[in-house]
Amino acid sequence: MTVDSIARVNDAAVPPETDPPETDPTRTPALPTRLLLVRHAVTAHTGPILSGRLPGIELSEAGRGQAAATAARLSPLAIAAIYASPITRTQQTAAAIAAHHPQLAVQTLEGVIEAEYGDWTGGQIHDLAKSPEWKVVQRNPSRARFPGGESIQEMQARTVAALDGVVAAHPHETVVVVSHADPIKSAIAHYTGVHLDLFQRIHVSPASVTAFEFHPFGAMLLKSNDTGSLDELLPPTPPAPADDA
Repeated sequence: MTVDSIARVNDAAVPPETDPPETDPTRTPALPTRLLLVRHAVTAHTGPILSGRLPGIELSEAGRGQAAATAARLSPLAIAAIYASPITRTQQTAAAIAAHHPQLAVQTLEGVIEAEYGDWTGGQIHDLAKSPEWKVVQRNPSRARFPGGESIQEMQARTVAALDGVVAAHPHETVVVVSHADPIKSAIAHYTGVHLDLFQRIHVSPASVTAFEFHPFGAMLLKSNDTGSLDELLPPTPPAPADDA
């Protein structure tokens, strides 16, 4: 190849300098995808008993009040879809949210189901806390497996895979996923770059909202374990038109 031909190849690879295209002031920039993770409201078991995947455990009276309050907080948002774990308490919490969005049906998302606690399911927390396995769950969760159940790594992997699927299916939209404390904690750890061994330092309260934005460059945590106002998630009020003077 001659020097001239090399120069022609290089010239072809570099586009000529041009003025940047004018920005269209009327064009609305694409919104990021927002993922709102909601923990279910309380049941009579919440706190003393590890309910796990036990069937038929419904929200308590206090839990129904919590679910209604969270639903009211979320009601002003333009929600495109509502997903929930197949467990009764998450489905009931999601139904309260969907009541403010009658065009939406709650969609079951198996991947965000509660951890499979195996032999611990239905056990008293104060009894389970005395076992050697409990200490591993608290101090070194990346190496922990619930007796007869799944490992915490497996729980995190299938939770994140399910949430990634939801985000991919709803570009530029706001989506609610109702799940459980441990899956939500593991998702927060994953998307914020926190090692799984530190995920027990994350707290997720019943009926709380954790909000993420997904951009081309990655995820951003907007709110974590929030039980207060969600007004900052509302779209900004457009400025009033200037007077023609």
